[in-house]
Amino acid sequence: MAAIQTTGLTKRFGDVVAVRDLNLQVNEGEVFGFLGPNGCGKSTTINMLMDYIRPTDGTATVLGYDAQNETQAIHERIGILPDATDLYGRLSGRKHIQFAIDSKGTNEDADDILERVGLSADDASRSAGGYSKGMRQRLVLGMALVGDPDLLILDEPSSGLDPHGVREMRQIIQREADRGT
Repeated sequence: MAAIQTTGLTKRFGDVVAVRDLNLQVNEGEVFGFLGPNGCGKSTTINMLMDYIRPTDGTATVLGYDAQNETQAIHERIGILPDATDLYGRLSGRKHIQFAIDSKGTNEDADDILERVGLSADDASRSAGGYSKGMRQRLVLGMALVGDPDLLILDEPSSGLDPHGVREMRQIIQREADRGT
């Protein structure tokens, strides 16, 4: 089964065509990335898959669910790292993860998730306002991993990271794919 399937997916904003006739299939177990310059429609496509915005034309399915009519079922099975995520600067990394756990009603261990994304116990105890860009990205990825999602959608997961941080993010993503996400 395809994890993501689009047929003729199009989004217009007035006279601007952000996405034109996108036919795409991403298979389960596949690590797939959109590459392209700023403004070419990558985030717009993700926003249509998540039903944050509606397509002008075409269809999309995520994990076999219609992206515009079965949104709740999709959101229950995915984890998302949006392009711009604000953190509560005064809360620790551990409290951010615990908030995500409580919100999703799971019984996961926050420290296990923090370890999966490479944040140490000392880092987890610090307030997120003092985190580097890479640490913030890892924390938000950890929040996306809560609930053991079937699919991760990551918008610009390595944006602003140095080469070492990019390599580490790719390794984390590959490990999650190997786990079945």
